[in-house]
Amino acid sequence: MARCETTNQSNEILAARSEFVPTALSGGVSESAAPQVDWQTAMRRAIRCSDELRRKLGLVETSSANPTGQSEPSTTAWNESDACERPSGKDSFPTFVPLEYLARIRPGDPDDPLLRQVLATPNEDVDVDGFSADPVGDRVSVAAAGLLHKYQGRALIITTGACGIHCRYCFRREFPYTLLGSRNRSWTPSLDYLGRHPEIDEVLLSGGDPLTLADPKLGELVDAIEAIDHVRRLRFHTRMPIVIPQRVTPWLIERLSTSRLAVWMVVHANHPNELDRHVLATIGKLIDAGIPVLNQAVLLRGVNDDAQVLADLCLKLVDHRIQPYYLHQLDRVRGAAHFEVPVETGMQLMEQLRGMLPGYALPSYVVEQAGADSKTPLVDQNKSGQ
Repeated sequence: MARCETTNQSNEILAARSEFVPTALSGGVSESAAPQVDWQTAMRRAIRCSDELRRKLGLVETSSANPTGQSEPSTTAWNESDACERPSGKDSFPTFVPLEYLARIRPGDPDDPLLRQVLATPNEDVDVDGFSADPVGDRVSVAAAGLLHKYQGRALIITTGACGIHCRYCFRREFPYTLLGSRNRSWTPSLDYLGRHPEIDEVLLSGGDPLTLADPKLGELVDAIEAIDHVRRLRFHTRMPIVIPQRVTPWLIERLSTSRLAVWMVVHANHPNELDRHVLATIGKLIDAGIPVLNQAVLLRGVNDDAQVLADLCLKLVDHRIQPYYLHQLDRVRGAAHFEVPVETGMQLMEQLRGMLPGYALPSYVVEQAGADSKTPLVDQNKSGQ
C-alpha cells in the first residue's frame, strides 16, 4: 500500500527530500496561523498525511462517501488509522498541503470548498467508465523528453513533477514523469526540439509546477529559452502564487520583468477563499512589474458549482487586475469522477454569469479533448456581457 510520504514520484517532490517540520496549528486556523517563511521552508513543512490534515482542522469521522459521486461525498470517511495507507493501494498520489493553504480552510467544516480539493476520499479508488489515467492525451503528444507539442505555434515543457499542493482532481496525477518528463531536470531534449522548430514562438512551462524549481535552476531554463531566437513569448502555468505566495521572490519578479520575452503568468484559483490578502498582494507585485496574470479555474462539484461563488471569484480577480481566462470542464482523470459537474449544468451557470458579470470578467468555458487542435468552447462565445 502507498503511504503518504512514499510515492513513485517522491524524487520529484522538493519537500519529500527534507524532514517534515511539525507546526502548532491548533484550534482556529487563520491567516496569522501560518507565519511567513521562505517558500522552500513552506514546502518542507507542508502536511503529507490525511489524518494530520484532519487533526489540524478538528475534523471527526463521518458516514462513508458514495463511491459513484452521485450524491454529496464525505471528505472524512476513512478511519484515522487508514489515512496514511490507501485502502486499495491502487493510487499512490499522496497528500501534500502547505500550511499557507491550510490557513484558509474553515476548521471543523468537512464541506469546506478548499478542503474538498486536497483531502483524499475513498471515491478516488472507484473505477468509473470514461475516466482514465491520461484524459487529455498528454502521452501521445510527447515530442521530446519532457516536451508536449499539441497546438500550433506553442509547445509545453514538463519542467518537473513537483507541485506546491496536490489537488485531488489533477489531470496529471498519473503522468509518468520518470519516463516521459524532463529527466533529472535536464531540458536538453526539449530545448533541442524547440531549436529545430522555428514555427514555435511560444513556450509554456508546466509540470508539476515550474515555480517549485529553485531560482538558479529556473534562471538557467529561462536563459536557455531566451537564447532561441524565434521564441517570443514565455508562459508560466503555476499554482504556487496561490498556495505559497512567498514563492514570488524579488529575484523572480526582476528576472521575468527584464526578460526579452513577453512573459505571462497563468495562476489557478477555483474559489474566492483561495485569494487571501497575501496572495493578492503577491500577484499585485507581478502585475506592477508588467507581467500580465490570468486565472484558470476548474468547475468542481461541491467547490464552485454555484453561480454566486463563480461570480465572486471572477469579481475578486478583476478587482485585483487578474484576468479570468478559462473555466475548465473537469478533465476525466481516473479518481476524480466525484468532482464532475455535468456540461449542461456548466452551461446554465455560464448563462447565469452573463447576467451577473461585465463581459471582461467572464471566463471562457472550455474542455480539453485528446487530439483536438485547441481547447473546445462549451458555450457560444459570441454572446457578450454588458
